[in-house]
Amino acid sequence: MSTPDDTPVAGADSPAAASATPPAAEKKPSRAGRDLPAAVGSAIVLLVAIGASLFFWKPGFMLIVVAAVAVAIWELGQAFSAREITLVREPLMVGGIVMVLAAYVWGAPAMGTATAVTVLTAMLWRLRGGVPGYVRDITATAFTAFYVPFLGGFVALMLAEPRGDLAIVTFILVTIASDIGGYAAGVLFGKHPMAPVISPKKSWEGFAGSTLFTVVAGWLLVDHLLDGAWWVGVLLGLVAVVAATLGDLCESVIKRDLGIKDMSQIIPGHGGLMDRLDSILATAAPTYLLLHYLVF
Repeated sequence: MSTPDDTPVAGADSPAAASATPPAAEKKPSRAGRDLPAAVGSAIVLLVAIGASLFFWKPGFMLIVVAAVAVAIWELGQAFSAREITLVREPLMVGGIVMVLAAYVWGAPAMGTATAVTVLTAMLWRLRGGVPGYVRDITATAFTAFYVPFLGGFVALMLAEPRGDLAIVTFILVTIASDIGGYAAGVLFGKHPMAPVISPKKSWEGFAGSTLFTVVAGWLLVDHLLDGAWWVGVLLGLVAVVAATLGDLCESVIKRDLGIKDMSQIIPGHGGLMDRLDSILATAAPTYLLLHYLVF
């Protein structure tokens, strides 16, 4: 999961802004740029909801996934509007939900078919808006269909496996390990920026911490929770940390290109839902493939 960047807010350094807030009232952010207590509290609430649904009522977890897809599509629509790009939301929302549910009920072929139908329906729906901006809007819509519900569908595919609940736990904890390891190592030792233009707070030291935490978590979870080979857990950790980091960086590029800091402010301490889903979405497909072919 990504760490918020330090994109400056217009007017925040002006003399008027400085005089309006007394020094004693200013709240110093952490070195990683987030409100840590709020972030931890929000994360605990989300994890409790996910855990309860997984182990007590699996369809409840699918409801969480569907809700997350809908909110993420809405957030991307709001973000794209900053550049006067309009998503074809109606077929995208409906089709995105169908894609995820089809993956869970009927598997990968149904998810692929639903993806194609969603994009084609969006292309027809957008014809009502005329020629100007057609390619721009459809391109953004097809990108969103792949980025959110299609990649999210791999989470549903994991849940549909014989030990799907344990697979989801492994997937989530490995991704969280990457985030925690990168956060801790970056705050304590971060000195060499990985991609200063894209994400100034992401460092090579943080990446090393992510790698260590993720490999250890993958090894322990696959070996002890899924009864798989230890080397599969190590491989999962290596693949997951690369995917999570790339997902984080790609979402940072999207936000910088659109000129926004966060996708929204619906999750205290985290920003938008997409600011939390970036690494999770990127990790879902490779995790499913590794577990499906090497563990299950």
